[in-house]
Amino acid sequence: MTANPATLPGYTPVIDGATRLGVVHLTARNLPRLVAFYRDRIGLRVHRETPDFAALGAGGEDLLHLTGNPEAPRVDRAAGLYHFCLKVEDRRDFARWLAHLVATHTPLAGLVDHRFAEAIYLDDPEGNGVELNWDRPRSEWPDPSVVIRLGNAALDVEGLEGLLTDAAPWEGVPADTTVSHIHLHVGDLGAAERFYTEVIGFGRVMEMPRQAVFTSAGGYHHHVATNVWKGRGVPAAPEGAAGLTSYTITVPTRADRDGVLARARAANVTVAETTAGPSLRDPSGNAIVLAVETN
Repeated sequence: MTANPATLPGYTPVIDGATRLGVVHLTARNLPRLVAFYRDRIGLRVHRETPDFAALGAGGEDLLHLTGNPEAPRVDRAAGLYHFCLKVEDRRDFARWLAHLVATHTPLAGLVDHRFAEAIYLDDPEGNGVELNWDRPRSEWPDPSVVIRLGNAALDVEGLEGLLTDAAPWEGVPADTTVSHIHLHVGDLGAAERFYTEVIGFGRVMEMPRQAVFTSAGGYHHHVATNVWKGRGVPAAPEGAAGLTSYTITVPTRADRDGVLARARAANVTVAETTAGPSLRDPSGNAIVLAVETN
């Protein structure tokens, strides 16, 4: 059974369907080590670099910002990043990605078929979760209830290896690589769902009852997922902690951004002005920058 999440009962996004995620910003205790990992293992290109900052991507817009702070506190039990996901459009590129990670002896945390996407899971050297994926065509996505009921399947590694015949040598991620989604630890699942649906304006796609909720724009399988796997009531991470600093939601127009800001103010959510754009925090303190498409 297949279904477009946009037609599911209860899926009522307010935000424009072309909304997507943009740059993810991490604070690093050892900046050179993280730059090397994302460049040499993940395959991102270094767009700009200073002694305490690096911007990386696939040659176009930035996908990852790293700010170095050797004194940044490490906090284990707090809200924050579970993982962020980088996506390629061609399954052959996904196969080459996996082959490169294996060839470089990069430790992997999981190889999973989510039924709507194939995924590789790993952690960077500071424990930030990273997912690398390839989405199946939307026409092949199962109904989310099927995904929840059946769970994940094993990744078809043999099938991926078959795509490597005559494949071009690995030269880093392709230019169409994007940030697909982000998955966050939160302290209150209900409050997080209300924030991402009522303030941001995403629709709820699926849930793991009392564990995790998946939300998106435009019928995507998820742009932002939230979970309570670190425990209900976990506090926000302290300001300046290592790990997730912020992530970006990019909307098509200024009117779309103004709509989010209006809903935020109506819900008494504080909006801060930053050099990257207006910023707000979800109820667990995860920071979001609102950006507008530039083309």
